[in-house]
Amino acid sequence: MSSVLDQRSAPPTGGPRPAPPRRRTRLLALPEARWALASLVLFLLSLPVYLLDGPGWLWGTLFAATYVTGGWEPGWEGLKALKDRTLDVDLLMVVAALGAAAIGQVLDGALLIVIFATSGALEAVATARTADSVRGLLDLAPTKATRLLPDGTEETVDTGRLAVGDTILVRPGERVGADGQVIDGASDVDQATITGEPLPVAKQTGDEVFAATVNGTGALRVRVERDPSDSVIARIVKMVEEASETKAPTQLFIEKIEQRYSIGMVIATLAVFGIPLALGDTLDSALLRAMTFMIVASPCAVVLSTMPPLLSAIANAGRRGVLAKSAVVMERLGEIDTVALDKTGTLTEGVPYVTDLRPLSGSDLDDTALLTLAASAEHPSEHPLARAVVTAAREQNLALADADDFTSTPGQGVTASINGHTVTVGAPAHLLASDTGEQYQEVVAELEEAGRTAAVVVRDGVPVGVLGIADRLRSDAAATVAALTRLTGRTPVLLTGDNERAARRLAAEVGITEVRAGLLPEDKAAAVKEWEAQGRKVLVVGDGVNDAPALAAAHSGIAMGKAGSDLALETADAVVVRDELATIPSVVQLSRTARRLVIQNLVIAGAFITALVAWDLIGNLPLPLGVAGHEGSTVIVGLNGLRLLRETAWPRLTKDTA
Repeated sequence: MSSVLDQRSAPPTGGPRPAPPRRRTRLLALPEARWALASLVLFLLSLPVYLLDGPGWLWGTLFAATYVTGGWEPGWEGLKALKDRTLDVDLLMVVAALGAAAIGQVLDGALLIVIFATSGALEAVATARTADSVRGLLDLAPTKATRLLPDGTEETVDTGRLAVGDTILVRPGERVGADGQVIDGASDVDQATITGEPLPVAKQTGDEVFAATVNGTGALRVRVERDPSDSVIARIVKMVEEASETKAPTQLFIEKIEQRYSIGMVIATLAVFGIPLALGDTLDSALLRAMTFMIVASPCAVVLSTMPPLLSAIANAGRRGVLAKSAVVMERLGEIDTVALDKTGTLTEGVPYVTDLRPLSGSDLDDTALLTLAASAEHPSEHPLARAVVTAAREQNLALADADDFTSTPGQGVTASINGHTVTVGAPAHLLASDTGEQYQEVVAELEEAGRTAAVVVRDGVPVGVLGIADRLRSDAAATVAALTRLTGRTPVLLTGDNERAARRLAAEVGITEVRAGLLPEDKAAAVKEWEAQGRKVLVVGDGVNDAPALAAAHSGIAMGKAGSDLALETADAVVVRDELATIPSVVQLSRTARRLVIQNLVIAGAFITALVAWDLIGNLPLPLGVAGHEGSTVIVGLNGLRLLRETAWPRLTKDTA
């Protein structure tokens, strides 16, 4: 008799995966944030004085201080850009704000300054936080290691002083100090930070281990094979930094035409001022016409054409548990045409649980008795597989017997005395000979073929049952893969550090046909760069430190937030806070809707600007009417973008969604 446990039960809780300590740059430690805050406070102080017709000297002074605190930095950067013969929109906005003030529109100009100062501060914060996460990753690697000298004595040294050929001792529970090869000992090593594998890997003489991975219950002697500066964890840091630096500059759609528009507007404004003046117009009349032209032609409505739809999309996605870090991120998500998914912690929940109970004939055990026996023996163990077995028993409220004479052998299993019987639970290959029995071999082969980890239960030297243990597939994984396939026209690719057989088995369950397994972090990043070189725009979805280089190299990256590492969360462009995988295709579709609204708004803004500019040039556009038309177009495009705040704007993907 055999059973498959209800997969709807809660997964067993394991110990937390190693994660780098948080190193957070304080918000107000950034000068951009301090200047933006000062500008905002001054604006809020000046606003009621101005609207209530307070003393002109008071609101004038406050507005002037708003202009200075919020505008000096983008203005200065814009002036420096002029040295490189570049005219950016920040300088144009400062000039437009000053122009508005020059003709009495002080409030409009101040508001423009505050918006741009705040935007610059947010960009500075995002940059600082990413740098913090990369520095924090270095804390994963231990700073000290125990080096064994030729005479057998030990010394504690900085890991940076280790050299190729040195031998280090890694005690139970310690982090491995360097990449190397095991020359003595056996243990289970948690490699989740490097490979993303959900379960510790048995290591013995001749096996490779990586710096920053966590040793289990056995002691290991490791010969250093790589210089610490060239370890896998060090290369991850380097790859994330390089990918962040070489990634194409992120620009909103409107910024792509920034130079031409800015230069054209400046030239046109000078022409509107200079030509009438040269033809005999008065200075006041020419200046008024030029300032009116600058106001109606300023890109305020054009800028707002882009931001409200994208910011509304960000807010809507945030309510659904998806945090996009910027408007640029929201725009780029809609451009993707290829999706690469991690396995452990992304398509799966990242923790082991018992899937199968297989009592062997002649054992006189049923499913409940087999689970009780195995859990009683495993109860004192801290191994993730043991915790999975014990949790499965607790979910069924089984009474566990006391385990006497408990011993644990790294890489093999545990042994304990249960009610007078010697019970062993562990890996089939290490516990029993190949001629143990045909039924036992068939059960183990069947479970392993299904992608399970088989754990045999032996009582008094005789196998009495086999447990199947696996990582839990997320309930919405298959639907998410199908939705992403419809959106992009390509089936997502599975990128994983797990073994080939387990990866392909899971891929088949969710409908993925292309699998790249056994990958190290640099291999994942290389695959993404390969697709990007082919002209694809790749979305990477992952959760671990090992996914960070690929997340940084991709056109867009999304991290699973519940169990995601700090580095993955900071490197990714967006975070799925509630771990609802199905929100990913929805946010991609929402981004595409936002991009369509941006184009609509640009058409509306362009039409208003064209009409008002033509009126000013051909006729005599009154300044108040010009300001009203300019502000009216701004309001229209703003309201159009805000439509994405509605609950109904969140996509409900169907089979027909494209």
